[in-house]
Amino acid sequence: MRNAVVIFTKVPCAGTAKTRLTTERGGILSQEEAKEFYQACLLDVLESCLKADCCDLYICYDAAGDGAYLEQLVETVAPAGRVRELFRDKGESFDKGMQYAVDCILKNGSPERLADAVVILGGDMPTLQPQTLRTAFQRLEQLARQDSALVISADQECGFNIIGYTHGTPFRFDEVFYNRLGVTALDMIAIRAVEQEIPVALLETVPDVDLVPDFAHLLTLLKTMQLAHRHDSSMQLPHRTINVLAELGYEAAAFPAAG
Repeated sequence: MRNAVVIFTKVPCAGTAKTRLTTERGGILSQEEAKEFYQACLLDVLESCLKADCCDLYICYDAAGDGAYLEQLVETVAPAGRVRELFRDKGESFDKGMQYAVDCILKNGSPERLADAVVILGGDMPTLQPQTLRTAFQRLEQLARQDSALVISADQECGFNIIGYTHGTPFRFDEVFYNRLGVTALDMIAIRAVEQEIPVALLETVPDVDLVPDFAHLLTLLKTMQLAHRHDSSMQLPHRTINVLAELGYEAAAFPAAG
């Protein structure tokens, strides 16, 4: 089975990257700090995808993003040819953007498709492990004996940050996010899977970072990962993210309850 991963991302840029972490949106980072933080996350995600060594790698970036700048960033991590293509998103919404990215790879299951299975993920989960991607494709191959298969990793906000499926899976992203029914993204995936009788495998949770509580959680998680790495060298540490956070100097805190 030919496998592909698509990193679905914005090009890191002050004022558009991780805006909900910025002081302008009630967060704690400046726009430049948010950009530097996201850039480190994205490159660490890219490195984990490369080290998984189980798939072709593509990057789909936002329509307004600086593609030349992104290409320069990618070259600092990926040897020439390791990322098959960087292509610009042409979707008009998050749903349509993700569907466009997947369609560019699976091509509606036609013989011209670039892969038999695709996994799409974001650039804001620097603790992603290469083994998680290997497991995703292993589970897709096992389940796809029934012609269709889907894997998913839940996030902390009733949604998901990794999703993958095979070329024969009757699934589309239409109204998965921000649908008119008020159904959460994760629940909508489950509803579609039941309706279409799609076999589903649940992957380990890989936290993403959108909000300040996510940022605080990452600070504590990275400390524990560094401790565990002393006894498990197979663990992939997101060194760029760790270094940027050390430069920023933030610490997570839990205050005692009043009274």
